[in-house]
Amino acid sequence: MALETAAGTIGLIPAVAAVGLLGVGSQWLAWRLQLPAIVLMLVAGILVGPVFGLLQPAAEFGPMLSPLIGLAVAIILFEGGLTLNLHELGDAKAGVWRLVIIGAPLGWLLSALALHFGAGLGWEASAVFGGIMIVTGPTVIAPLLRQARLQKRPAALLQWEAIVNDPIGAMAAVAAFYVVLGHSGLETGGAFDLLWRMGFAGLLGFGAGIGVVKLFREGRIPEYMKVPVLFAAVLVAFALSDTVLHESGLLAVTVMGLVIANADLPSYEELRRFKEHATVLLVSGVFILLAASLDFGALGQLTWRAVIFVALVVLVARPLTVLVSLIGTSIPRNERLLIAFTGPRGVVLVAVAGLFGQRLEELGVQDGALVGPLAFVLVAVTVVLHGFTLTPIARMLGLAGGDAPGVLLVGGSRASTAFAEVLKKAEIPVLITDPNHQHLVRARSAGLPTYYGDILAEAAENSVEFLTYRVIVAMTDNDAYNTLVTTDLAPEFGRDNVWQLERARDKEARHAIRTQLGAQRIGQGRSFAALEQLMVEGWVFGITKLTEEFGFDQWREKNPDAQVFARISRAGVLSFPNEDTKTFAAGSRLITLRRKEQVAAGQA
Repeated sequence: MALETAAGTIGLIPAVAAVGLLGVGSQWLAWRLQLPAIVLMLVAGILVGPVFGLLQPAAEFGPMLSPLIGLAVAIILFEGGLTLNLHELGDAKAGVWRLVIIGAPLGWLLSALALHFGAGLGWEASAVFGGIMIVTGPTVIAPLLRQARLQKRPAALLQWEAIVNDPIGAMAAVAAFYVVLGHSGLETGGAFDLLWRMGFAGLLGFGAGIGVVKLFREGRIPEYMKVPVLFAAVLVAFALSDTVLHESGLLAVTVMGLVIANADLPSYEELRRFKEHATVLLVSGVFILLAASLDFGALGQLTWRAVIFVALVVLVARPLTVLVSLIGTSIPRNERLLIAFTGPRGVVLVAVAGLFGQRLEELGVQDGALVGPLAFVLVAVTVVLHGFTLTPIARMLGLAGGDAPGVLLVGGSRASTAFAEVLKKAEIPVLITDPNHQHLVRARSAGLPTYYGDILAEAAENSVEFLTYRVIVAMTDNDAYNTLVTTDLAPEFGRDNVWQLERARDKEARHAIRTQLGAQRIGQGRSFAALEQLMVEGWVFGITKLTEEFGFDQWREKNPDAQVFARISRAGVLSFPNEDTKTFAAGSRLITLRRKEQVAAGQA
């Protein structure tokens, strides 16, 4: 039977496909062009929605649009809760709690003042909308942090604040709305009833998290069903809590994620990575839907006071909230300034503000009609502003990874130390790690940065600035450990950026491992023992820059016995290609292995 669609719509299935294509396509294009993904998604949604009218979410999805966005936000917040491991907070703990305990109510107050005196809203609408503005948007912060490569502490502060304050902002809006209802003479359960329902949401999330942990830890759920069970539990907790008190489901799922994140489950990493992939899809989809739903007519209701309102939020309310909250902490000045001027708003603000704006209108609060348009303007301005300024400001303040992608070498051998010295000479940030203290003596003597400990240990997450490094090279004498390290870190760094030495017995069918394990090989097929033997025989690492006049062919002619070990591209990215002249373009640098006598003879 043919499916009929309403006039001017493309149909539900094509609409879902279009949202997926635009969302993921925007993220991919942003990665290729090194632009903020959030900005491209916002532009794509506006173009296909209100500009060209190709996608009309309200017509395509009908009454299911709002619930679908609500469920997507719930899953995004749950995944955010899964990243909130208390053990990883380190020296950011005091700052996080201050941004929540002091920052949330102070931000509510200052936002309400900005709305009243800046946008000209009445106190009722200002109180409700001000509560929602506590949120800084984990849907926006996560892509921005991924792009900016911030240092660990400021990144943790921004991430935790965004995730924890998101449900708090929704609850604050609910509390303010209850007060407005009371002033309107409508019957409510009072403050005690509101607190009871909020408490129920928190306890429900805690209980759901404990239940999932118990089932997983006792082996009552088979491995292949853990992700489906987790998804079902999240949806049930969200729906049940939201039934008791609207918008409290966000609090329940955040608490649930926090409990599971701190339960030290063996399968936690697999669960978190799967949820990350789902969240990328959901963030993309929600942003496209909200941008495509924009009504230019509603924006036309705004006046010049909207500009004053946005300026007050970005330049006064947000900085004051952060700077006052962090008074007395050990957080350095530059980190405080970066956090103070980084407050993008996202999906939750638009979705919740639109809902409460409608409800305020129904109560006869005329300013309610301006809540939704103001929310969208604030989100659009802050997303574009922080999307383009976070990275340069972080670099200016010395809080972001350098332009040159760093290299993390696992294993403190003779060869890895010599290789690290060449990388340092090429001004590539490098760090040598090894769980054996003796293996690092040579590297320390050479003045190279080192880390003593297992790179996979929890302590390494708190001590090593992983964002500084883009490439992982495993060069220990233990083939199994090299494989373990690269297999574990490949999803985080990308398989194109993870390398290891050839396994000694990889060519034997009985000992060969699956291609899904380990990483790309380096050293032209040499094992650890073979590479170390070259060092003993007097081979040394060298570096040569190729030019238009002195290309690879000329270099090879002058160095017939030398061996290409690695290449540094013009962008400073390290790789280990096979010897192919097409790979070595002018401007790239070769890291080579040569006999010491060749170096003494002055060969390039």
